[in-house]
Amino acid sequence: MTGAVKDELVPHPVKDQLPGVDYCINSNPSWAEGVILGFQHYLVMLGTTVIIPTIIVPQMGGGNVEKAQVIQTLLFVAGVNTLLQSWFGTRLPVVIGGSFRFIMPAIFIALSNQYNTYLDPRERFKQSMRSMQGALMIASVLPTLAGFLGFWRIVTRFLCPLSKAPLVLLVGFGLYEQGFPLLGECVEIGLPELVLLILLSQFIPHMWTLKQPIFERFAVLLSVGIVWAFAAFLTVAGAYKNRPPQTQFSCRVDRSGLVSGASWIRFPYPLQWGIPNVDVGQVFLMMAAVLVSLIESTGGFIAAARYGSATYCPASILSRGAGWLGLSTFVNGLWGTPTGSTVSVENVGLLALTRVGSRRVVQISAVFMLFFSVLGKFGAILASIPLPIIGALYCVLFGLMSAAGFDLLQFCNLNSYRTKFILGFSIYMGLSVPQYFNGYVITTGRGPVQSGSATFDQIMQVIFTSPAAVAGVIAYLLDMTLARRHPLTRKDSGRHWWAKFKYYSRDPRSEEFYSLPYGLSKYFPSV
Repeated sequence: MTGAVKDELVPHPVKDQLPGVDYCINSNPSWAEGVILGFQHYLVMLGTTVIIPTIIVPQMGGGNVEKAQVIQTLLFVAGVNTLLQSWFGTRLPVVIGGSFRFIMPAIFIALSNQYNTYLDPRERFKQSMRSMQGALMIASVLPTLAGFLGFWRIVTRFLCPLSKAPLVLLVGFGLYEQGFPLLGECVEIGLPELVLLILLSQFIPHMWTLKQPIFERFAVLLSVGIVWAFAAFLTVAGAYKNRPPQTQFSCRVDRSGLVSGASWIRFPYPLQWGIPNVDVGQVFLMMAAVLVSLIESTGGFIAAARYGSATYCPASILSRGAGWLGLSTFVNGLWGTPTGSTVSVENVGLLALTRVGSRRVVQISAVFMLFFSVLGKFGAILASIPLPIIGALYCVLFGLMSAAGFDLLQFCNLNSYRTKFILGFSIYMGLSVPQYFNGYVITTGRGPVQSGSATFDQIMQVIFTSPAAVAGVIAYLLDMTLARRHPLTRKDSGRHWWAKFKYYSRDPRSEEFYSLPYGLSKYFPSV
C-alpha cells in the first residue's frame, strides 16, 4: 500500500540498560518532588512493617503496646539499614526492611514450650524476643562473612540470565498469598484501591497529557488517600457496626490498636528488651531464614538495578550487598525485632511504577522511616491504613518487580529445548514444592520432613516454603550441570553476554553506578 509504514519483521533490540526511566540511579528529581516520592516509598514499605509484627507479636504474648513498639523499632532499623545499603552496599535504590521469611521461625520460637512457664504476657513477650534477638545476631554472621569474604561473589559469578530469571520472577510471584487474598479480606475497599491505582498509573496518563507526569508518578499516594478517606467514611457511617470481628478488623480504620498503643515520642535503642538469649537450635533455624532472605535479596538487587537503569550488578557488588545485608540483620537483632533484613520487594516494584530509580529518593524515604519511628503517634496513624488497601498495592507492585525477570530472557535462546526445560521446570517446582510443604502443615499440623529432630524439620520447612529459593537453586544447579559442554550452551544461557558483568572492571559503566562514595573504592576495591 502506498504511504503505509511497512512493519520490520525483526526482534526487539537487546538492551543492557532499561530505557524509558525518567531518573536513573545517579540522577535526581527536584528536592520537592524527591521528598514526595520518598514519602511514597515510606508509605509502601509500611505494609510489611505492620503485617509482620501483627502476626508474630500476639504469638509472643504481646498486646497493642508491644506491637506498636516493635513496629517503631522495625521502622528505625529499616531507615538505618536502607541508608547503609545505599551508601556502602550495592549503592542501589533499595529499601531494606523486614522479611516474610522470618515469620515461620519466629513463630516456632515464640511457641516453644520453654516460654509456657511465664504467666505474665509481657514477660513472656520479652523472653521470646530475647531468644529471637540472640538467634538473629549470631545467624547474621552467615551473610556477613559470605559477602565480605567473597564467598557470595564466587556463587553469583556462576549466575547467568537463564538461572537468574526464575529467581527474580518468583521473588515477587512467590508472594501471591499477600496480594489478592489480603485484598479480599475487605473487598469494598481493596478492590476500589486496585482499580483506582491501575487507572491513575496506566490509563489516565495515555488519555490526559500533562506537563508533569503527576498521575503515573504519584498514583500510590493519590489512590491510597482517596480510598483511605472512603474507608474512614464507611467506618464513621457505621457500615461495619454489626459485622463479624474479623471483618471489622480488616475494614475499619480504627481497629489496628496502633494509635492507642504507640507513645508520642519514643527512641528505639539497642537491647531494649534485655540481654539476648542464645539457643543453638534457634540459631540454626534463623540461619535457614537468613539464607533464604539472602537468595531472595539477590533477586531484588538484580531487579532494582534494572529499574534504576543501571547495568546488571557485577558479582562483587552482589557480594558487597550481601555483607551489608548481614550487618543489617545484626542491627535488627541488636535493636530487638523478630525479623531479619531483606530487600523490600514492593519498593522495587514502585521504582518501575514511577519510573524513578533515583538513589536519593530512597534515602529520603529512609529519613521518613527514622522520623516516624520516633514520633510514634504520627507514625501509627499512617500505619493504621487498612491492610486490604496494602494488598491491592501488592497486586501491582509485586507483579512489576517480578517482571524484571522476563527482561533477562532477552539474552537467552528461547528456541532451545534446554532453555525451556530449565525455565519451565524450575518455575513450576518453585511454586509446587512450597505449596506441598504448606499444604502438608495445614492438613496434618506438621511438616512433611519428620527426621526425629524438630529443629531440622523446621529448618527444612523454612527453606522449602520459599518459592524464589527453590526455583533459584534448581535453575542454578541445572544450568551448571545440564549439557554444560555442549557448544551452544554458553549462548543459549546468555553467558556470552553475562561475561562482561562477571567482573567489576570489565564494563566501564560499573564505576558510574556502583563505586563507593568519599573515595572509599580506593581502599575497598571491587573485583
